[in-house]
Amino acid sequence: MNQNVMEGAEAVYNEGNEIGIVVLHGFTGTVQSMKPLVDAYTAHGYTVACPRLKGHGTTPYDMEESTAEDWIRSAEEAFEWVKNRCDCVFVTGLSLGGTLSLYLASTREVDGVAVINPAIDVPDMSSLADSESRFIDAIGSDIKKEGAAELAYDKTPVRSLNHLTNIMAKVHEQLSEVSAPLLVFASEEDHVVPPENSQTIFDMVFSEGKELVPLEDSYHVATLDNDQELIIERSLEFFERYINAKEN
Repeated sequence: MNQNVMEGAEAVYNEGNEIGIVVLHGFTGTVQSMKPLVDAYTAHGYTVACPRLKGHGTTPYDMEESTAEDWIRSAEEAFEWVKNRCDCVFVTGLSLGGTLSLYLASTREVDGVAVINPAIDVPDMSSLADSESRFIDAIGSDIKKEGAAELAYDKTPVRSLNHLTNIMAKVHEQLSEVSAPLLVFASEEDHVVPPENSQTIFDMVFSEGKELVPLEDSYHVATLDNDQELIIERSLEFFERYINAKEN
């Protein structure tokens, strides 16, 4: 596999205090889309792990060789790295990163999960997965903010769409296993993941503490869009609320 990682796509592991945050990027995207959150959480003194999901941040040909199990493993390894250093662990992610965050919350003990435009049912992608082409057009950089761009692949491997469809279905089935506090950010206009995904997740999880925050001025990659500061502010409040609840 080609390991020439794109500049800006490198994994970030920052050791801080005993509060840990796992940050997960989206499908065909990179760590670059999550960097504003990584920097904000690090500035608060938290221990932060933002892995480069396997097959991402190099070439679409590498991605074609990676599987949903590889992406899960990337997320689990970051989780274990944080868990080994921290008393309190939160997970957050965008799009597929949100899907993987929910997977971790359904299979691991987490103190809270914050997801941004998470994906569990994307009919357009499921239908594209049946394409006879090897690659389809890029799906990255759905951003409303003028001049902002996501570091993502310029084409999407059809084989990877099949893996995406599988992991979305798996996580959809496991939503009732999620009981950790939940914060969901949902762009009202999203050209990649239908906003109804966020409502379905909100309705199906068993979390006692849960909140759905509409993003009125962003498209899919909201972490690089006009609501970036709102996401940072509200997620930090969320972490602090449940850190305090645990300490008391």
